[in-house]
Amino acid sequence: MKTSLKLAACAALALAAAPSLAASDPAATIAARQDGMKQIGGAQRAIGGELRKDAPDLAVVKANAEKLQVLAGQIPGWFPNGTGAEAGVKTAAKAEIWSDSKTFAADAAALGTQAGKLAAAAAGTDLAAVKAQTGPLGGACKACQDGFRAPPPAPPPAPPAA
Repeated sequence: MKTSLKLAACAALALAAAPSLAASDPAATIAARQDGMKQIGGAQRAIGGELRKDAPDLAVVKANAEKLQVLAGQIPGWFPNGTGAEAGVKTAAKAEIWSDSKTFAADAAALGTQAGKLAAAAAGTDLAAVKAQTGPLGGACKACQDGFRAPPPAPPPAPPAA
């Protein structure tokens, strides 16, 4: 088994356990969720970086697309009740994840669908198809983040010039 697939499988197993941790340790569940989201971002950056090269390595794209597909499918399970702001742990997860769970589930499913399409395109040799699918994947990711992730705090204003 290739190293990247082994890593994806290990991450999937570790993150699948996150919901069971929620009842006893919301902080651990939130940390696992944040790690999963960082892995999703890392896979997207790896794909984007590869596609910007003159001669992209489709094996790298394929491995990261497969990782995205696995992780995207796990997202709904990363948000069990009790792992929002009420847990007392810093999280960017908005309360709407739980109060509008149908929309959240639909957005997560849309991301999973787009990740699956990217993985399917990356399994072939058509670089144009892979590039074309990165836009819809990014759009699905953005839709979920816009609705369900609190924006980072604004940086403090610059001190006045002396």
